[in-house]
Amino acid sequence: MANTIKIAIVGLGNCASALLQGIEYYRCADEPEVIGLMNWELGGYQPGDIQAVCAFDIDQRKVDHDINEAIFAAPNCTTVLCENMPKSNINVSMGCVLDGCSGHMSEFPEAQTFVKSQHPEPSSDAVVQKLQDSGAEILINYLPVGSEQATQFYAECALKAGVAFINCIPVFIASNPSWAERFQQAKLPIIGDDIKSQVGATITHRVLSDLFKKRGVKVERTYQLNTGGNTDFLNMTNRSRLVSKKVSKTEAVQSALAEPLEPENIHVGPSDYVPWQKDNKVAFIRIEGKLFGNVPMHLEMRLSVEDSPNSAGVVIDAIRCCKVALDRNIGGALLSPSAYFMKHPPKQLTDEEAYLMTQKFADGEIEQ
Repeated sequence: MANTIKIAIVGLGNCASALLQGIEYYRCADEPEVIGLMNWELGGYQPGDIQAVCAFDIDQRKVDHDINEAIFAAPNCTTVLCENMPKSNINVSMGCVLDGCSGHMSEFPEAQTFVKSQHPEPSSDAVVQKLQDSGAEILINYLPVGSEQATQFYAECALKAGVAFINCIPVFIASNPSWAERFQQAKLPIIGDDIKSQVGATITHRVLSDLFKKRGVKVERTYQLNTGGNTDFLNMTNRSRLVSKKVSKTEAVQSALAEPLEPENIHVGPSDYVPWQKDNKVAFIRIEGKLFGNVPMHLEMRLSVEDSPNSAGVVIDAIRCCKVALDRNIGGALLSPSAYFMKHPPKQLTDEEAYLMTQKFADGEIEQ
């Protein structure tokens, strides 16, 4: 198909499962009845135009298995969107571990968290060759939070293989000027860093913060506390892996406030692992402030949402924007799509600005 967008994925966890199931779900959907997408068509591409041609993982329950079977293997636990996934006839390849799996995960055998494949880890040259042989145009990074070395490894492989990069986790690649310049020089687009969900805790927190700003309420304190029961939340119980995640989420909220808060007055970040929640994420947000006459007020809300499908629709749009950039020979960090889709973009914009600029980018009215 002339309009096919060929993607590779590193990390076949819940997010990858929701993405691939969603692509098949919407491929079979009747357009007038489509629910849940921000855009049915973007830059001339529909969700069904996306095709996974390569994938890397390190779990023996996924390596050497068909991609569309591996996405249902333990410990994945997200909602099943598409029960009859066709065979892709493409097997999952062994990836490099590096820091992609926290050592503490083995302490939770009841969660079936990680079973390392016995396959030898590939060299960077082998990963590059795999990407090139598959015909992949875009590599999507779904590694666990805190995978600094592994993310840099795959970003390097993307550059060498000549493929674009979408960084869905809070390791700073697109927002790092050195990395962004390297992708610019290679004429390869990159979107990052750290995916915003469709209606997730951080985007909701930003919208509420912007509401307070526009309505003249002075925000004095705020927090966002998140719990979940998937391996992402279990991974993040190792607090040493949370540094960039907290920076990413906090900056995303700070940038929406009228004035940045002092560190002691803002807390934004994952809070705890609750096994029975599985892929359901629960977020508690509180904002305290002063309104007319210096009168105090506060707002509290609770959000409950299936975590992985909540990000998949955003990634579908990020993929299509990345493909548009490839079609136009645009390289480097894509500023407006990154600001709209990601928590820690190279440049923070208001959500309304980012939305409008991303639409203009997709329509060819602006370069980035």
